[in-house]
Amino acid sequence: MRTFFWFLAIIVVTVLMAAVLAYPVYLGLHPHFPAWWFDKIATRLWQFLMLLAIITVVRRLRLRGARDYGYGAPRPRWLRQFGIGLIAGLVTMLPVTVSMLALGVRVARPDLNVPLFLSAIGAGLLSGLVVGFVEETFFRGLMFGAVLRDLRRPLLAIVLVAIVYASVHFLASTRIPPEEVTWHSGLSLLHASVSNFLAPAGIIDAWLALLAVGVLLGACAWWTGNIAVGVGLHASWVFVMRATVGTTRENPASPLEWLISPTTGYTGWLVLAWTLVILAVLVALRGRFRHWHRTI
Repeated sequence: MRTFFWFLAIIVVTVLMAAVLAYPVYLGLHPHFPAWWFDKIATRLWQFLMLLAIITVVRRLRLRGARDYGYGAPRPRWLRQFGIGLIAGLVTMLPVTVSMLALGVRVARPDLNVPLFLSAIGAGLLSGLVVGFVEETFFRGLMFGAVLRDLRRPLLAIVLVAIVYASVHFLASTRIPPEEVTWHSGLSLLHASVSNFLAPAGIIDAWLALLAVGVLLGACAWWTGNIAVGVGLHASWVFVMRATVGTTRENPASPLEWLISPTTGYTGWLVLAWTLVILAVLVALRGRFRHWHRTI
């Protein structure tokens, strides 16, 4: 468990550091970038601190090779599996969006037009690729690979990493107007994050959905020996989710509104149920993944 706690520690420590340092960094940056609100600067600061911490931990744990990052397969094989993941992600997530529209949980935005649609598609594509590569490289590449080598218990490693993966999505981003920013605004953001877990009823549906997604992506990394499929799946799922949220809105009049979480507008009980179905199918077909190390 030592390796797992190393990764957990860098997340906790960098969050605390960002909360303390966000105000002085804001004072230095906001006059030059007035469009950057306090929460955005605090988030970027945390990401920068995380990068420095990851570099430190990677060196300490001697994670140097491409395999340690989830890129150990030969490039042609890795790219083929990545492409399969992209297609599979679209095939598996588009039905969720169609279901939301069919059930009336989400409806088209009244101001939807061609430019807005194309903008949402473009933003979804960019966001999907960035999130897919960054999160999978860290969670299912570095973290899962290192924890698995330490514990030698794949299922436990998958679940532990999935718990951390789901939880970091609820580090709150509370919008604080510039005129209300003070030296303790960073602590206010930290308090908002902690509040999510002190009142779990508000996030439990989205958290469980993300936990199931994390388990599914971890299983793919374990069965294939790299993160190619996971990156493709993750990228397509984020693309579909962002494009859907950008072109539609929640329908508060729908009696099935509870199927999606108000914290994300997409993930929730519906996504959880569908992810569990996908995971069950993959578990039933897991024997076929053994050949992916050498062929696909």
